[in-house]
Amino acid sequence: MNYRKFTAYFTHHGPIIRTQGDKWVAFRILQSPAKALIQSFSRTKTKNYDGFYKTQEYLTDTSNNTVYADADGTIAYFHGNFVPRRNPKFDFTRPVDGSDPATEWLGVHKVSETILLKNPSNGWIQNTNNWPFSAAGAQSPKQSDYPRYMWTTGENARGLHAVEVLEGHHDFTLDSLIAAAYDPHLIGFDQLLPGLFAAYDGLGVDDPRRMALVEQIALLRGWDRRSSLESKPTSLAVFWGRMLLDGKKAQAKAQDRPAFDVVLTDSNNDERMDALARAVAKMVEDFGTWSIAWGEINRFQRVGPEIHQQFDDTKPSLPVGFASANFGSLAALETQSPAPAKKLYGMRGNSFVAAIEFGPKLRAKAIMAGGQSGNPNSPHFQDQAAMYASGKFRDVLFYPEDIKAHLERAYHPGE
Repeated sequence: MNYRKFTAYFTHHGPIIRTQGDKWVAFRILQSPAKALIQSFSRTKTKNYDGFYKTQEYLTDTSNNTVYADADGTIAYFHGNFVPRRNPKFDFTRPVDGSDPATEWLGVHKVSETILLKNPSNGWIQNTNNWPFSAAGAQSPKQSDYPRYMWTTGENARGLHAVEVLEGHHDFTLDSLIAAAYDPHLIGFDQLLPGLFAAYDGLGVDDPRRMALVEQIALLRGWDRRSSLESKPTSLAVFWGRMLLDGKKAQAKAQDRPAFDVVLTDSNNDERMDALARAVAKMVEDFGTWSIAWGEINRFQRVGPEIHQQFDDTKPSLPVGFASANFGSLAALETQSPAPAKKLYGMRGNSFVAAIEFGPKLRAKAIMAGGQSGNPNSPHFQDQAAMYASGKFRDVLFYPEDIKAHLERAYHPGE
């Protein structure tokens, strides 16, 4: 073993983690690991909402938004748990002046003071790592009722889509809920494409881009903004959207804003048109044509047990009809095409999904990306891949009799 020695600096705010200009930046965070462990363990033992709420009163969960449901029919949403009370005149999404006493934490909010929701009259709650003010459509918490520091992210396209598919429904079954979760509307392009069409319509009659992109614009104008394996406009729209997002990543990082928001508010007409031209050129370079079905290029591939797969266009893969959460896909597949691969391969997104029906007898269906096993020689390494790609779920074997009926082998530790 070797040793390295580091000098660390601390203030009462916490450790110094970096500099910003000529200022040192300290990072302040809750330090109560034993209490946090007790809260995490205790919540697994609760049997109803009152018991769960009591575990929330430990105020040590610093990482999660929590959607709650139980067999009594209670549903609830907790937006965070450990929320320091702060002076609302400061922007706590940015570093604040630690030498100013007014920036100090002023204790911690009680659970009842945080953003929460219980049994909204519409009968559903959703969260897509977005803000809490659309968690139950019109029955959501009101933004004006809470200090600004209680949330950091805004709405996202997935949140808009979730509200769209849930609004007005009161009779979901497991299967219809799963179908709703795979609704193919890419609602983000409802926001993005009007700017592109306006940019194209504003081109001068002699602008060479008018003729060069006339077919692509016509294809996108006629698109219903729903993804499918056969959809060619989905392929073109996604490549164009990715070009726009890539162009705004640096600005989004500097401003600590979602790239999609920056694209919506800060893109100009030339950027929109240039992104389309580059998307077309990239598709022609990689696939020989810009007019190609989404399922041909959007793929699921599991070739080995590694976390970072070595994707290969020459090896078997499966077509996937859904798309990126950036554009509002509830069933999300975040893709990359690491060289030498040209097609888009799923790297993140829906890795485990479950639909659960609480009641006298629990029923559930679930799916995993690929399969339960990490061993390529196991029949369960790839046995869920086709189901995953098509949005078909397996039954969850929850009760002993269900497990016994499907048992492949049994063993006792040590045998």
